[in-house]
Amino acid sequence: MFKRTASAFAVAATAGIVLAGCSSADDTEETTDAVTTGAESTEEAAGGELTLAVFNGWDESLASSLLWQHVLEGKGYDVSLEYADAAVAFQGVADGDYDIVTDVWLPLTHADYIDQYGDDMEELGAWFDSAALTIAVNADAPVDSLEDLPEYVDEMGGKIVGIEPGAGLTTATENAIEAYGLSDFEFVTSSTPAMLSELDSATSDGENIIVTLWEPHWAYGAYDLKNLEDPQGVMGEAEEIVTYGRTGLTEEFPEVAEWFGGFTMDSDHLYDLENQLNEASEGDYEQVVSDWVAANQEWVDSLTA
Repeated sequence: MFKRTASAFAVAATAGIVLAGCSSADDTEETTDAVTTGAESTEEAAGGELTLAVFNGWDESLASSLLWQHVLEGKGYDVSLEYADAAVAFQGVADGDYDIVTDVWLPLTHADYIDQYGDDMEELGAWFDSAALTIAVNADAPVDSLEDLPEYVDEMGGKIVGIEPGAGLTTATENAIEAYGLSDFEFVTSSTPAMLSELDSATSDGENIIVTLWEPHWAYGAYDLKNLEDPQGVMGEAEEIVTYGRTGLTEEFPEVAEWFGGFTMDSDHLYDLENQLNEASEGDYEQVVSDWVAANQEWVDSLTA
């Protein structure tokens, strides 16, 4: 079951993950001398403070942000995570309150936000290239396509369970409802945790359910699901997940911008980390990420090679 409620996100945001080791006095003196003499990069030695915006309820946002918090703190940066809905996160990056957001879906899902805030942000690079918005049902449901749904209103419970009202997935679903004549279904929107709770209850009880989802998402590994076919392509083609930074980030933190610019993550690594985080409580995130990094050390080291 989905464990990250809004209050849990707040706790996680406050607690953060403290993974950087403590240095001895001698190490500190050596570092200071290195900066003074130019033997090491000033940025690497001094680090700096960075804030990453994490979308509430978006597991790839959580996983990628926790991973980069670990990596950056290992390089001497002081990294905090701020949890927010997409609209707040984009506004925060554009205003310079947040430095980086890793979960921008393009060209469709977050297009409106980029139209609104793109001039006040820097695109750093795409790291995942097969993201997709979906409408999914339990695998044994009597329907395989969106165009067939009008014939199964009663059998499918008469409703489509969505996520947050302002999400791009919600807009795409509204377009699908119009395109496929699904007005007899009630479209329920509230939050991602609420949707996942209903999905868990329905599948546990052996009931049919329709939910709005996206790939990558841990739910596809936790439940037996199938995506409904979309003959009209209303939900859009596969998208990229892109990292954006605040204006001036590249100039102030060129090495960090270069790392994010070269960052890519395949689905096997992403799903593995997502699933391990989903099975853990918020207080265990530090250990989960630390253990996962240790098990994938060579790949993690390549992120800043």
